[in-house]
Amino acid sequence: MATLTETKPAVALSNDEVLRYSRHLIMPEVGMEGQLKLKAARVLCVGAGGLGSPLALYLAAAGVGTLGVVDFDVVDFTNLQRQIIHTTADVGRKKLDSAADKLRAINPNVNIVRFDTKLSSANALELFRDFDMVVDGTDNFPTRYLVNDACVLTGIPNVYGSIFRFEGQMSIFATKEGPCYRCLYPEPPPPGLVPSCAEGGVLGILPGLVGVMQATEAIKLILGAGEPLIGRLLLVDALAMRFRELKLRKNPDCPACGTHPTLKKLIDYNEFCGIRGEEKPVETQMPSITVEELKQLRDAGNEPFLLDVREPHEYQICNLGGYLIPLNDLPKRVNELDPSREMIVHCKMGGRSAKAVDFLRQSGFTKVKNLTGGINAWADKVDPKVPKY
Repeated sequence: MATLTETKPAVALSNDEVLRYSRHLIMPEVGMEGQLKLKAARVLCVGAGGLGSPLALYLAAAGVGTLGVVDFDVVDFTNLQRQIIHTTADVGRKKLDSAADKLRAINPNVNIVRFDTKLSSANALELFRDFDMVVDGTDNFPTRYLVNDACVLTGIPNVYGSIFRFEGQMSIFATKEGPCYRCLYPEPPPPGLVPSCAEGGVLGILPGLVGVMQATEAIKLILGAGEPLIGRLLLVDALAMRFRELKLRKNPDCPACGTHPTLKKLIDYNEFCGIRGEEKPVETQMPSITVEELKQLRDAGNEPFLLDVREPHEYQICNLGGYLIPLNDLPKRVNELDPSREMIVHCKMGGRSAKAVDFLRQSGFTKVKNLTGGINAWADKVDPKVPKY
């Protein structure tokens, strides 16, 4: 894990910096005083993905003096449709290395601090204490609650954003006068209720739209200018290109930021969100079959009944010739299936099909198995001609 340097920010701008930031300096809302505030600021970006890409690029370009980035992932082809800080040449590289190169290329004056680690209850407080604010670019509920609680406990603002398909939302949480994420969402949704972007998709431009607004709010907080999104939730509908705003109030009974808070330390956020047994995924806890075993059956002429529980538009991308019933339609179409027949269920990666197998077994289907890894595993291990998505 990286550690921050002890170098203090300069008390003045160099001639090169004056030229670089000249369009800021001639604005009365920024000026020399504001640009020095930006240079002295220390902002931590959690994630170098969809939201982290635009917000980190713009914070670096704006002259934020110290920019921390937390990420432990590597660049994948599927990232390139929206994670604009990475390029095709970066596929397979650590996102931290790829992001740092682009940020330094934009502004070599910025101190880029890399944290090659997964944010957790064990390290969040230590990381956050060295920064003035956190900009949350995460994509899952356990980490969002973790970021919120760590910000509340350390007393620094949380510039929040989230995206899904064509919709996004953002706000500023964990300030002294405003609400926190738990005030808006006291309880997480049931596991699996909200699909991930890998399952549900996201418009590639949407994280750019929301991430740029997060960067804008972060800069406003640093400058002390304008009206920040404290106590307000901004909702974005990119398909209709509409913006709505909801007023948020601090919940006096909130366990994190309320009048008598009960949250004194960080907890197990996977358990809090109902996500358990990460070392043993749900799909491996039920009757299953590997893609290699499925191929052996087919090669031997023993063609099993294959149920595809993806969406019709996914079936058009690629398919194994299975019978298509989307997962959400399965309860009302289960009568189309024969309980006495051997059945293999698959989806993209194995998550939705595991839920389908669980439902079918509870409905009396005893000869049903889950295809481990889904059609992506088939493309990886059996037939590379099948496109991955």
